[in-house]
Amino acid sequence: MSSTLLGFSFSPPVLGVWSFGIWNFRVADPAWLLALLLIPAVVWLRRRRSIPVLLVPYAAAWYRPSVTSASRWPAGLTILGIVLLVTALARPQRVEDKREIRTEGYDIMLAIDLSGSMLAEDYEKGDIRINRLQAVKPVIQAFITQRPNDRIGIVVFSGRAYTLAPLTFDHAWLGRQVERLKIGLIEDGTAIGDGLGLALTRLEQAAREQGGRRQGAFAVLLTDGANNRGALAPLQSAAVAKTRGIPVYTIGAGRDGLVPFPVFNQEGEKIGYRRVASDLDQSTLIEIANVTGGRAYRADDAEAIESAFESIDRSQKIEFQSKSYLLTTELFPWLAIPALASLLLAGLLTTRNPRP
Repeated sequence: MSSTLLGFSFSPPVLGVWSFGIWNFRVADPAWLLALLLIPAVVWLRRRRSIPVLLVPYAAAWYRPSVTSASRWPAGLTILGIVLLVTALARPQRVEDKREIRTEGYDIMLAIDLSGSMLAEDYEKGDIRINRLQAVKPVIQAFITQRPNDRIGIVVFSGRAYTLAPLTFDHAWLGRQVERLKIGLIEDGTAIGDGLGLALTRLEQAAREQGGRRQGAFAVLLTDGANNRGALAPLQSAAVAKTRGIPVYTIGAGRDGLVPFPVFNQEGEKIGYRRVASDLDQSTLIEIANVTGGRAYRADDAEAIESAFESIDRSQKIEFQSKSYLLTTELFPWLAIPALASLLLAGLLTTRNPRP
């Protein structure tokens, strides 16, 4: 429904956008417009007072007992300035264009191990020992920051598996969630099969399937141990991934043999190390990758990420209607400058015509 006024067509607002002829407008911060309701209230209160009180700039000039036509200018300019300034603060904008951007990319779920064994400090950064979670975080961040056109989600697991983030394009938010990850958030254990199984569940989308096989989807499993908890065995989850056509890329964290494991006191302070045997089941990770058509890597492989990215990019991409852009022009200065000019002029007129 639309109407015509003085030759211009007017359309009711849809999603906060008003149309006047060929121009579309919106207000970014409409709550400021509520302040306009205070102006009639202030005027009414001022008229009920016998002694003027300065509630707004130059308000006393509004209620001089004898006013000529010229003496009304300060009050009128003050009201006009306030109305324009409040409207400017509401940020009116001219909408020039609205575009929905379609991109091509992949859906990637990361399954991250947070079991207690990830505390083993068998990596080094410079001369400082770091644990396995600290070592794999750059790998995780690389997926988030270097693949802007992909939807990425995160599952974390230890004794149980949980969804940290569903598939999303909000990579900045994902990066913040990854920085907050730490060991001990979940009851201890290594439920690799459950973690991978939950990641596969989060990739289920009927609209992306052809012949029962998921298109453009990948799972990345980052772990340092052998499966010892959960309802699903790792190879059972791998069989599900194979059936659905989802390649699984595995990244094994940790070194073989005896590794340094920190010892903590009751206050949680590190007081030393003990040597423990690494239980990374790399052979199972390789089998998971082979069964599903993925690749297996080690976290200390400098070319692991680049190789994984190249392998993923050889697959067929899927199309996303991922982003919507609203191109606008801010009208703030067109209102704020006249508002300040009106208030300044009102002040000058009040100064030149002092109250008797």
